[in-house]
Amino acid sequence: MGNCFSIQLSCDSVIGRCWDCAAGQAMYICQLEDNFQALEDAREKLKALKSDVERVIRDAGPQMKMLEQVRDWLSKVQTTLNEVDRLIGDGPQEIEKLCLGGCCSKNCYSSYMFGKRVAKKKKVVIALTNKGNDIKGVVSAEPLYIKRLEDDLKSLQTEREELVGLKLDVMHRVREEEGLQKKPLQQVQVWLSMVEASIVDADALLRDGPEEIKKLKSNGCSNSDFGEKVAKRLENVVEQKRKGDFKDVAARDLVESVLERPTEPTVGLGTMLDKVWSCLMQEQVGILGLYGMGGVGKTTLLTKINNRFLNIPNDFDFVVWVVVSKDLRLVKVQEEIGRRIGISIREWKSKSIDDRATEIFKTLRKKKFVLLLDDVWDRVSLRTAGVPLPTKQNGSKIVLTTRSEVVCSQMDTHRRIKVEPLAWEKAWKLFKEKVGEETLSMDPIIPDLAKDVARECGGLPLALITIGRAMACNKTPEEWRWALNDLRRSTSDLRGLTDEVFPLLKYSYDKLPNNRVRSCFLYCALFPEDFRIFKNDLIDYWICEEFWDDEENEDVARDRGYHIIGTLVYACLLEEEEGNYVKMHDVLRDMALWIACKRERSKHNFLVRSGAQLTEAPKVGNWEGATRISLMENSIQNLLEVPTCPELLTLFLCRNPHLHQITSNFFQFMDALTVLDLSNSSVKELPPGISKLASLAYLNLSRTCIQQLPVDMKMLRKLKYLNLEHNDFLDMIPRQVISNLAALQVLRMVNCSFFYEATEGNILSDSDTLVAELQCLKHLNELSIAIKSASALQSYVSTHGLLSCTQALSLECFSCSKSFDFSWIANMKLLETLHISVIKHLEEMNIDCNWRLVRERFCGSLREVSVEYCPRLKNLSCR
Repeated sequence: MGNCFSIQLSCDSVIGRCWDCAAGQAMYICQLEDNFQALEDAREKLKALKSDVERVIRDAGPQMKMLEQVRDWLSKVQTTLNEVDRLIGDGPQEIEKLCLGGCCSKNCYSSYMFGKRVAKKKKVVIALTNKGNDIKGVVSAEPLYIKRLEDDLKSLQTEREELVGLKLDVMHRVREEEGLQKKPLQQVQVWLSMVEASIVDADALLRDGPEEIKKLKSNGCSNSDFGEKVAKRLENVVEQKRKGDFKDVAARDLVESVLERPTEPTVGLGTMLDKVWSCLMQEQVGILGLYGMGGVGKTTLLTKINNRFLNIPNDFDFVVWVVVSKDLRLVKVQEEIGRRIGISIREWKSKSIDDRATEIFKTLRKKKFVLLLDDVWDRVSLRTAGVPLPTKQNGSKIVLTTRSEVVCSQMDTHRRIKVEPLAWEKAWKLFKEKVGEETLSMDPIIPDLAKDVARECGGLPLALITIGRAMACNKTPEEWRWALNDLRRSTSDLRGLTDEVFPLLKYSYDKLPNNRVRSCFLYCALFPEDFRIFKNDLIDYWICEEFWDDEENEDVARDRGYHIIGTLVYACLLEEEEGNYVKMHDVLRDMALWIACKRERSKHNFLVRSGAQLTEAPKVGNWEGATRISLMENSIQNLLEVPTCPELLTLFLCRNPHLHQITSNFFQFMDALTVLDLSNSSVKELPPGISKLASLAYLNLSRTCIQQLPVDMKMLRKLKYLNLEHNDFLDMIPRQVISNLAALQVLRMVNCSFFYEATEGNILSDSDTLVAELQCLKHLNELSIAIKSASALQSYVSTHGLLSCTQALSLECFSCSKSFDFSWIANMKLLETLHISVIKHLEEMNIDCNWRLVRERFCGSLREVSVEYCPRLKNLSCR
């Protein structure tokens, strides 16, 4: 055939080969989706297995190192997972090319190649998974930490030697500084102490190290914590080397961070101390004020705080104690601070306050300090003194003690805590300790008497301690009874009170702004122990006594009274109760009487027997020279002697329920009497001589048995205050008595005259005349009145001046039309109480005005409205 050749194939063979090729490609395409899903599942299993193997290695920690096969497997797994991730990333795009139920493709070649790669990679993943399951539990043959332990011990030896050298260098520097009269810094001392301990620990580890390694190499057993201890000690030694690079190792002066202050065991301060400490340690509290009356334990509490810094670990560089005292001198404060923080005071003599402040500030701004200011009476300018203000950033603290809450405010305290007297149980415990069990057990009666004496101290620690010590030698009931009676007198001479307690408390009195406020404070001592004094009553007394300018109008004068009460409360000389009342602590009251009756007798000269359970008045000889006398709250029955009191200004005879008789010329020699209070007594008539009290400005006859006012009362031209309320038996007030009291500012007449006589010239039976006389009082600014006729009411409501000053109004016992218009109530801006009773025929009450506006602008003070015995009343409407 020449160059020709022939290939002979059977038809079946050709067809078979073509089919095998086509079928193989089709298989990769048709199984692509299944293989792809299987690959994803296999990948997740392989990843989980890889994590398990790595966890086993990680848990083995320094004790194991990986076998080569494990390392190789992990490497292959990571490579394979990266390739699988790329395939899976391309998967969605390739699967979208499939059609005809996944058995064909829009690009057969591309789908074939991708399916083939997926299938092969799936096999690789499965193979790696199977192998990984085999080696999962395999671990290294040699513990890694043997080698690491050997390295750490060598490093520890080197670092230990370097630390010892550094320690010797620091100690040498310290000795040099001490030769210059300097003291090692606290941080240096702590560092040296910690280094010494660290070297001891390191030596022990270095000594035991070879034996531990020998155990590991022989049987693989050792103290499991040993390697960790070596590693931690090595780290600690390196850190101590770093911290030992001190710039300064000693301070110029020998300054201790805290100086312990002497103190005695205390009773009852533990809870308060914990409260103060907890507050002080709060991050947001930088300046803390402790205030309270003298002798209550503020300085003792501050001393406990100072000493607590010695016993509790803290990071304060300085705790500085400064006694400020009432004669504040900034130079003295600066010297105390400078001395405590190591500044040479001798070099300060020629420096100004500003220069000293600069030095203090330069030192303290780099430090975390506590400044304890004791006995602060006025604002201390911290900026002028050079003291940085505490902040959250610097963490410093300032604590001050004062008797005035105002000072706390002036010092910008973040928190203020009032230090209260001790509760009875703790007060009694303290008193018992000072008296002693031996004295208390001398007689069965003494303990009960001792409790009464202790109660007279009112929980004041200073008084409890002082009187307890004074009574420790009194071993008979008679001595204790005498002491108790003496304490209950206004001018007690009990040892310890007049020479220790009262002089200390008097500082608060002396520090009051002026003599006017001091007089107001002493005035409160006229009331009995624990008496709740109504603020308005107190201010009425003061206004009538003309404690301040008489030219002020009523509102200004009353506001000034409230201001003075606030001043006394903030100075902890009065205690506020329920908003409208104040009370004076028993010991402060005794101190006030000591001042008024003894210390400053020539200026004040009080005679006070209030609440003393008297049945007879003191002898008139004791009244001579007195300026203020209080016999209130006793059981005195009569006043038959005539005292000579030309300087007497105030006379309290109130709350003597059995007092029924006062001799006719009792007031004959009281020309200066300004305040007379007979309320809550059984006096039936006023002596004729009362009309000669030309200076009388205050007269309180409420809740008495007075039956009529004498005509001569109209001669009291200076009377400003007259109270006739709740006088059930008053049946006669003659005409022109009220109208002639031209200076009258306060008149109270509600609930009086239930049994009045309807006689001519009696304004109690003639409301029209009463209203007419009230209209003559041009200075009236406070009125309480009962109106008993429709015509009188009409006259009353047409007088704007009367409406605007009425505080209490009672409409009672008269007839009117069925419908009654109350719109005039809109003008009663001071009205507090409205009482309507026994109004015949009244069926409807109308208030035809903007009631909301009335309530907001005029009736803001209205507290009580009562309507009774008006049987026909059907409607009360406001339009």
